[in-house]
Amino acid sequence: MVLIAGNINIDQQSLRYLIYGVVSIIVTFWIAFYTIKKLGKDPRNILPVNFAKRVQIPLLLFLVAIVLWIGNASNSLPNESYEYASKHLIIVLLVISITWFLILLLKVFKRRLLSKYDVSTENNLKARKVYTQFAILENIIIFILVILSIGIILMSFESIRNIGVSLLTSAGIAGIIVGLAAQKAIATLLAGIQIAITQPIRLDDAVIVEGEWGWIEEIALTYVVVRIWDKRRLVVPSTYFIENTFQNWTRTTSDIMGTVFLYTDYDISVDDLRAELTRLLEGSPLWDGKVNVLQVTNATEKSMELRALVSSKNSPTNWDLRVYIREKMIKFIKENYPKSLPRTRVVLENNDASDSNTKVENSSKNDE
Repeated sequence: MVLIAGNINIDQQSLRYLIYGVVSIIVTFWIAFYTIKKLGKDPRNILPVNFAKRVQIPLLLFLVAIVLWIGNASNSLPNESYEYASKHLIIVLLVISITWFLILLLKVFKRRLLSKYDVSTENNLKARKVYTQFAILENIIIFILVILSIGIILMSFESIRNIGVSLLTSAGIAGIIVGLAAQKAIATLLAGIQIAITQPIRLDDAVIVEGEWGWIEEIALTYVVVRIWDKRRLVVPSTYFIENTFQNWTRTTSDIMGTVFLYTDYDISVDDLRAELTRLLEGSPLWDGKVNVLQVTNATEKSMELRALVSSKNSPTNWDLRVYIREKMIKFIKENYPKSLPRTRVVLENNDASDSNTKVENSSKNDE
């Protein structure tokens, strides 16, 4: 028996295989889906809870490819044209589903590994190092997988493969032109890889870039996002951190020192200011208990410069501590040494009375 619908001819064997194939896909899909979902609910397994939902589409594509492959192997397809088209469809579905699976497994492995590290702790240097490496390496691996999968799919078509071979045989000049045109793009990609290996910056590092102070929020393959202190975002090419000079305040450790400058008159008691600084730091949870220094760093004809050095567990905390110390020290000086605030002295000297009379007489004679 043969069913005819337009130009489509499907015999009884092909129709039976089509029905069996659809039923097999549905049954296998639901069995695999609920198995993966059950495994994800068990905390002892590596799979996350939502892995079953994320794997639905690649799993379905993979099952369709398997059913088509079995149909080709058993000669269950209606004619050669369907068989030829199904071969290419099998390759496309298999490559897409396997690439999708690998990317999902890579993300699961990354999440599982990074769960052992906590960047919110005070001493988070190692955690930030690992987070930075995997954030960049993940992008590199995904980029390579996608490029390879596209290449495999395109090369499965004979016409495209022939075009590719002919292009490769005459790719001398074209390769040079493309290489020159893509020089910046390639340099940016290589800079991202170099950052992952050498790590001049890490996630959550406190940096000063282009005169802006902030934290490294995201490190992509071709660019870096710096979160400025006022919540703006500065997007910088990866090559910037390889080719230019910048400040990294947390390169070797997460704790940081900050400075507070004060300007006072010469008659103030520096010892009293030191005692007040110590009292303020000991009463503040922002201080980590390590650095507490007050020094006279400069003296001009108008005022005396005092520099307070204070330390905290990280840069945001140190910023808050510096603001707090500056405010309280100014208040202490106003309340206890109000005359010791910076001021300008002007000295007026009065001439002797005799000199004044002489000047007046000389002035009168000159008038005559």
